[in-house]
Amino acid sequence: MNSPVIAASPAFTDLGLAAPLLRAVQETGYTTPTPIQAQAIPLVLAGGDLLAAAQTGTGKTAGFVLPILHRLMARPIIPKPGRPRCLILVPTRELAAQVEESVKVYGKHTPVVSMVMFGGVNINPQYKALKGRVDILVATPGRLLDHVGQKTVDLSGVEILVLDEADRMLDMGFIHDIRKVIALIPKQRQTLLFSATFSDDIRTLANTLLNNPGSVEVARRNTASELVEQSVHLVPQGHKKEFLAHLIRHHNWQQVLVFTRTKHGANKLAEKLVKDRIPAAAIHGNKSQAARTRALAQFKDGTLQVLVATDIAARGIDIDQLPQVVNFELPNVPEDYVHRIGRTGRAGSVGSAVSLVDGEEMSYLKEIERLIKRSIDRVEVEGFVMPEGAARQSALDDERPPRPAGGRGGRSGQSNRGGHKNHADAPRKPAGHGQSANPARAPGAGPAPSRHSTRPTAALLGSGTKRGRD
Repeated sequence: MNSPVIAASPAFTDLGLAAPLLRAVQETGYTTPTPIQAQAIPLVLAGGDLLAAAQTGTGKTAGFVLPILHRLMARPIIPKPGRPRCLILVPTRELAAQVEESVKVYGKHTPVVSMVMFGGVNINPQYKALKGRVDILVATPGRLLDHVGQKTVDLSGVEILVLDEADRMLDMGFIHDIRKVIALIPKQRQTLLFSATFSDDIRTLANTLLNNPGSVEVARRNTASELVEQSVHLVPQGHKKEFLAHLIRHHNWQQVLVFTRTKHGANKLAEKLVKDRIPAAAIHGNKSQAARTRALAQFKDGTLQVLVATDIAARGIDIDQLPQVVNFELPNVPEDYVHRIGRTGRAGSVGSAVSLVDGEEMSYLKEIERLIKRSIDRVEVEGFVMPEGAARQSALDDERPPRPAGGRGGRSGQSNRGGHKNHADAPRKPAGHGQSANPARAPGAGPAPSRHSTRPTAALLGSGTKRGRD
């Protein structure tokens, strides 16, 4: 009887990449591509459009950067100054810097020239870079359109368009700027959409931007990495700060990324931790780019023990060995939970994700569990005495029927328990400036609809909610 043949995992050398790229990959220490890389790289090399979904931390960036570098090298052209051949759009400054760094690392043995473009920094160095050769431009939409308006960048030569973190790009108010950018680039192009999660309506919208796209989905949609140990502590909102400080000391956590729902909440929590002699800083859209860069650098090198972040600001945080993520407050959009805990358990490393859940957040927790198709363990911590009545109330809250979905914030950004706006990291649109992509977000609108309600794709294709210039 013949033994079954087990297909071996491909090596990077099997994917058809040019020798200079293989050399750079080898120097990074990688020999075997991740599943998303193994499937996406050949499709991108073939020149077709692609919609790719994979868990956060599985190497999506290399999945498009490597084949793009190969394609640009295979057709060597010296572009005119300020006329990029590839445009990579991302939602945040930190992610832009991270992606462009990957371009430099993998392209260091090639003649390909790249630059990064985002707001919050001196624009003059960007003017200077655009006066020379730029093959790959990594940019946030707002700052890119600023340059377009000043005629310092020419998008007429774009051969490849990438939307990284495409779900956030298309579902959080960037559609207006993206449509402007797409109108400026050639229709004959290769378009790639990469993300960790795609809702059905976002997939429908993505298909309007792609031409007969290939599709890569290396894991069940919206799943969390099996390398991340997940747990829940039932804690009343008013006692979460003290409980978090206790957790950090009790477990001797030295590098902790903490998520809050609002910028104001991030500031307050960081201040409280500092008062408790735990080195901490907040990172969000209201911070200057210098402050964000400094805090992230200190967090990566271990100087800063705790980094408190909002969802959007954390999109560019990529630390292979990050051991601990804490949801100080649960996100009101369950897909964001997958993104949050995906900051740990990256590049094959194990990680832990702890969520502090108040009774008012139980409906969010149940939606998250439905999304990831598993129950998250409720655990207790030694050494922390809950104030009298609080533990009993938490147990009762766990049995409380979930609130009607229409009464929650959903994706709409309605006010939450603390009086702050959900997804507060998204810059607000000036009054009277067009119509919101989501009617529930318009000033004076009634309660937000359930996130399960049917939202016409046409609404997403409309003018959209214009984001601040990042």
